[in-house]
Amino acid sequence: MEQSHVSALQLKHAGIERQIEQEMSRPLPDLAMIQTLKKRKLRIKEELSQL
Repeated sequence: MEQSHVSALQLKHAGIERQIEQEMSRPLPDLAMIQTLKKRKLRIKEELSQL
């Protein structure tokens, strides 16, 4: 159970990273969206470190 939860969190983390990269590659990136995505990514990273 715990391993599948870790895997799911890792997938979410990677997906958010891709979203951040895509947004930053745009000519006029949405900085508010990038900030929100980074916060979500950090929360997931913190959750992973507590497991």
